[in-house]
Order: sequence, then C-alpha cells, then structure tokens
Amino acid sequence: MRSFLRGVWRVISFPFWLIFTILAFPFRQIARFVRFLNTEPEEHPLGDVVTGLVTDKTMREFLWSEIDSFRKHLLRAVLAVVIAVGITFVYTVPVMEFLAAPIGGLTNLQAIQVTEEVGAYMKIALSLGITVAFPYIIFEMWWFAAPGLRPRERKFGLLAIPFATLLYVAGMVFAYVILIPPALNLLGGFTEISQKWTAKEYFDFVNGLIFWMGISFEFPLVIYVLTAIGFVKPKFLAQQWRLAIVIIAVLAAAITPTVDPINMSLVMGPLTLLYFISIGLSYLALAGRRQPEFEPEIEERE
Repeated sequence: MRSFLRGVWRVISFPFWLIFTILAFPFRQIARFVRFLNTEPEEHPLGDVVTGLVTDKTMREFLWSEIDSFRKHLLRAVLAVVIAVGITFVYTVPVMEFLAAPIGGLTNLQAIQVTEEVGAYMKIALSLGITVAFPYIIFEMWWFAAPGLRPRERKFGLLAIPFATLLYVAGMVFAYVILIPPALNLLGGFTEISQKWTAKEYFDFVNGLIFWMGISFEFPLVIYVLTAIGFVKPKFLAQQWRLAIVIIAVLAAAITPTVDPINMSLVMGPLTLLYFISIGLSYLALAGRRQPEFEPEIEERE
C-alpha cells in the first residue's frame, strides 16, 4: 500500500517537479557560472609541468585532456563559423556590391578564369561568416583559458569580449573608409593606363586589407588584458619600440596583397599608432593592477 501511494504521489507531483526544474534551470546555471568566475585555479608552475611530462603519468594525462579540450573548443568555433556562413550566404552578393562601391559596383570588375567569380563569392562569404561568429570565437578562446586564470583575470577576459568585437568592426570600418579609397585612387591613377581589375585581384586586396586591419585593431585590447593579468610590462614595450616598428613593417608587408611601398605605408602607419596606444593602455592597466595591492596597506595604517 505504501509503495502504491508513493507511486501515486510521484505521478501527481511530477508535473510540478518538471515545471520547477525548468524554471530553476537558468538560475542554477547562472549561479554555477558565478561560482566558476570566483573559483581559484590550481597552481601548476611551468617548471613542474615540464618536469612532470617526463616523470609523472598524471601530468601527461592532464596535458592530453587539455589538448582534447582545446580540440573541442576549436571544433565548436569552426562549427559556429560554418553556421554563420550558411546564415549570411544570401547576403554575400549585397556585401560584394558594397565592397565594390568605391569602383562603381560589380559591373566594373571582370572575371578571367572560369571559377574566379565563384572563388571571390566564397571568400567574401567566409569573411562575412567569421565576422558574424567573431564574438563566439573569442568566447571559446576565453572559455578554454578561463580554468587556468584567477577570478580577476577571468572577469577581465569576459568583459573584453564585447570590446574585442567592437574593435574588430572598427578596424574593418577604418580600412574600408580611410585606407581603401585613397589606395584605389592612387593605384588606379598612377599612370595613364586604363584600369579594368579582375574580381579575384580586387576582392583579395579589399578583403585582405579589411580582415587584417580588423585583427590588428585587437592589439591594444590584447596588450591591456595581458598587462592586467601580469604577463606584459609597459616598460618593456616602451623600450622595444624600435624592434616593434621593424616587426610592424614585416607584418604590413605580409598584410598588403601587393609589394608596393604605398600600400605598405598605408597599413604600417595605423599599426604603428596602435602600438603606441597599446603602450599607454598598458600603463593604465598596470596602474589598475597595482591599486588593490596598496589598499590593504592603507587599511592597516588606519
């Protein structure tokens, strides 16, 4: 009889239990996420990790688990890009029209190779998908690194995701509005030769410049975050500015699709400015990092 009544009670209470579980699920997940943000990580000194890889089986298993975790995060990021490309596929032609606006539209381009038009279309679709999925890609990177970060560092990294997206978009807008029009006018009017660019060359130039300028605009934020968590010192960045300019010149030469110094200078100038902005942000991050360290001393004196 008791088991019968217990079964009846389970049947009666099941809908209420189900409703409560569904309503409580988001709150439990939020509480779990808050605990994760405030949990101190396990300390694994680099020297002990390197030594343990040779002598400790547990450390090797830990390394393989981290590699497997990275693979899962990377797979989810790639899947997000694939989904984003599929969603934005129908908007690719309007975006190509928008990118071709500085030269009067797609009708002013030509395709010499049979697959050139399709290739240009797929490249723009891929870039558009990466742009749409960019916040999630950054989130996956943070999610992978978060277990090894301290609570303050985790929160800094999480707050940096929207700013990283804004900087990426700002870099793309800067390239399209500031860099591309004068570059096309200068290159197109360099001599009296009539210009009839192919779709492949034009979109490789425009798409590559926009994408890499978007990535380059992430540099100040990356430096700020790395300084805030103690990996980078602003004094070192300020002392090595000459070496940084040489590296920027190499990067500018790699970013620009052409080998002429004009396009290289158009990319190198903003990158150099971003580097010096990064030094200033690094000093700000260092000041913010030192402030909590002095607060206990002030309280003790009082």
